[in-house]
Amino acid sequence: MTAAAVTSPRSVTPAVTTTPLEDTPRLLDLLPASGALSWVRRGEGLVGWGEAARLEVSGPRALAEAAAWWQEHSAGLVVDDPLGVPGSGPVVFASIAFDPAAGTSVFVVPEVVVGRRDGVAWVTTTGDADPADVLATAAPEPAPLGRLRYADGALDPASWCATVTAAVQRITAGELEKVVLARDLLVTADAPLDPRALLARLAARFPGCWTFAVDGLLGATPELLLRRTGRELSSRVLAGTAPRGAGADDDRLAAALLTSGKDRAEHALAVDSLVRALEPHCSSLTAPAEPELLTLANVRHLATDVSGVQRPGGARGRAGLLELVGAVHPTAAVCGTPTAAAAGLIGELEGMDRGRYAGPVGWLDARGDGEFGLALRCAQLSDDEPATARLFAGCGIVAGSDPAAELAETQAKFAAFQAALEG
Repeated sequence: MTAAAVTSPRSVTPAVTTTPLEDTPRLLDLLPASGALSWVRRGEGLVGWGEAARLEVSGPRALAEAAAWWQEHSAGLVVDDPLGVPGSGPVVFASIAFDPAAGTSVFVVPEVVVGRRDGVAWVTTTGDADPADVLATAAPEPAPLGRLRYADGALDPASWCATVTAAVQRITAGELEKVVLARDLLVTADAPLDPRALLARLAARFPGCWTFAVDGLLGATPELLLRRTGRELSSRVLAGTAPRGAGADDDRLAAALLTSGKDRAEHALAVDSLVRALEPHCSSLTAPAEPELLTLANVRHLATDVSGVQRPGGARGRAGLLELVGAVHPTAAVCGTPTAAAAGLIGELEGMDRGRYAGPVGWLDARGDGEFGLALRCAQLSDDEPATARLFAGCGIVAGSDPAAELAETQAKFAAFQAALEG
């Protein structure tokens, strides 16, 4: 493998057992203070902890190597799974670098997974752990986060606005149509940043988002990059953002977003890039002509739900979910259009390493079903002392973008995670 490392903390018994649960637990309440793994929306999804196996990989074939590793690992297991639903049986959580060729992607196979889907709950364990004992072990309550101190990341607000101005000039000159520029914000806390408290607050404030955590990267993303269930594929594309207001002003902002030529053009680029990437893999693909409004606690987005059916397998077989993720990422929603020109401009102007921010994050089971979102509205937590978090927020820049308005949009997006930190 290219720049890859596989670790197993201890000898793994090749037995994975899924046990249905009579009660439907609150998933996020089960998580321990460290090593939390999460993919939860409206109380359903998956949480996990412990490490039965782990892969860290980078390089031009990172996702192909990860797919081969997961196939080999899951094929060597003895599985007892009476449910056979997406997310039961062996599962790997994944957080993929924005640029998988350059950054490090992390894949974690938990020792324990607890799932809930359509009101049905289960626990999956590796080895001979008793599910009753696993669920009865209560972690201590999260401690207060303490005093928080904020500092600029790679670029201060004025420098970032100058970067947006430079990007608009390049777009006006015809070099590209859109580029997504991000900035970071650094937070230092007096006390350890317990991910359980942050995830619980994010889920409570953004119940319609996917609350995720993998290897210290956690957040609540409104954007579903790709879901696969059998041959069925679905995605939610977001591009074009407006802040929330009070009373009649909120309605005015919503109407303005829905009729904004600038935001609708940005949104169309994002939908088109996803559709073009999926078309070769699908026998049918549907994308509504008109976007809808997605309303969150702090912002609104233009949203389009895309659905399709994957082609039957040919001589090479059907593409696996990680291959499909690699085909659609990065979309115009997190990179720009054309992709290569936008990625080059990000590297030239942004001034920071995105790491796994804006990369695919989610889970994959041994049947090939899974869900991946984009790691947005998120922060990377550090175990250093003092405890730190690196927050991220980005904006789509097109012709006519106003630097001050784009700066305000990043501040509104930072506010999602800041509210979780500040309680």
